[in-house]
Amino acid sequence: MVAVTASPTATAEKRRARSRSIIRLAVLLAIVAVVLYPLFWMIGSSVKSQEEIVNNVGLLPETFTPGNYTQGWTNFDVSFGRFFLNSAMVSLLTVFGNGVSCLLAAYAFARLKFRLRGVWFAVMIGTLLLPGHVLIVPQYILFRSLGLVGGDWPYLPLLIPQFLATEAFFVFLMVQFMRGIPRELDEAARIDGANAFGIFRHVILPLSRPALVTTAIFSFIWTWNDFFRQLVFLSDLDDYTVPVALTLFIDSTSQSAVGPMFAMAVLSLLPVFGFFVAFQRMLVEGINTSGLKG
Repeated sequence: MVAVTASPTATAEKRRARSRSIIRLAVLLAIVAVVLYPLFWMIGSSVKSQEEIVNNVGLLPETFTPGNYTQGWTNFDVSFGRFFLNSAMVSLLTVFGNGVSCLLAAYAFARLKFRLRGVWFAVMIGTLLLPGHVLIVPQYILFRSLGLVGGDWPYLPLLIPQFLATEAFFVFLMVQFMRGIPRELDEAARIDGANAFGIFRHVILPLSRPALVTTAIFSFIWTWNDFFRQLVFLSDLDDYTVPVALTLFIDSTSQSAVGPMFAMAVLSLLPVFGFFVAFQRMLVEGINTSGLKG
């Protein structure tokens, strides 16, 4: 038998390919370490003492202080769990409002014919150029004139816009998704006697699940992390959400509780992380799907 040996050129090429792979992996790991360092530092600081947080920049605590979680949970007159419930309620209602209103608006723009449809769609896309903070003052004046600021249900100024398809990004996302659905399906449903609502109910809605899941995930994450709008419209401690409540740990007139603040900040990441992990596969599907084939 004749032994087959690799040529020097092939061996050198394999070594170079292996070296390039190792370099790429090292670069990616370095980037991941830089990106995740603040998260790891916050988790480590959540179990450090006040003095150690101020003086120590390391990741691991020298003195393990798990009491920060207990202190943070009971630091105020109401339990921190109340703030979690408030945030969950606002976020879930926002998800529902955006899903329903944006889906209906997108169906009208993508499938129905009406006068000035292109003009209104262009106006809607143009609202994406307006920073959200620019609209805060007009919205506050409007809701205050309607008596909705600080009323019996203080979350109405945060929720009403979500039920009126004001999130142009989600409307645009769903319009682009629906335009990829073959119109032959609409024609087939119309031949079977379905009207516009029937086509929406039996054709568009079932096929738009990826776009709906994408809208739900982004709506939940953005609303859960929203701080400025909730700070403007919420004034009572019992009504605060998690982002607003976290600022109460740092008070210029009294001693700051940095350790408990980090502990509650770590807990506030868990719902967002869990929501994302639960729907991660559908999120990728909703972003990547551009239409149907066949």
